[in-house]
Amino acid sequence: MRDHEVLAAFERIYRADVGAITRFFARRCTEPQLVADLTADTFVRAMTSFATFDASKGTATSWLYGIARRTFAAHLERSARTRDLVRKAGGRRELDTDELAELEARIDAERPGRALLERLAELPALEREAVELVHLCGLAPKEAADALGVPRGAMRTRLYRAMARLRRVVEDEVEAR
Repeated sequence: MRDHEVLAAFERIYRADVGAITRFFARRCTEPQLVADLTADTFVRAMTSFATFDASKGTATSWLYGIARRTFAAHLERSARTRDLVRKAGGRRELDTDELAELEARIDAERPGRALLERLAELPALEREAVELVHLCGLAPKEAADALGVPRGAMRTRLYRAMARLRRVVEDEVEAR
């Protein structure tokens, strides 16, 4: 592929998935600047590794969610080492009023998703991520398997177990009322 074709292909992927990746981070963060930074970091990483993307191994969307997961994990690791990193604005482009308002709206819109993630916290990490990718992000189970780097058959088992555990949590909450 020529350079302009590669750029056009990446632009199509970006346009198709930027909203989903932004929502992914908006479920995890309440600070608009951080959501914008993590989304941008994800696409910078995707752009620099686009030559290695292999559509025969999965969809571009599942590939991007894999990158987003690693981006968020790296952020958490940095934050754990330096707690005040999130509060500092040094080196960041300040968001204009419209961008800030849009990200605040997305963060507000993802409030139910954040609440679900809190309930999912009781699940093992891979089951929690599987439920999120399939039921919140809308990936097919095989795409979620690709994003998580697990066999596709194992993904279905993880989803089944996770949903059974969630049903028990909800049933216990209903009984407690």
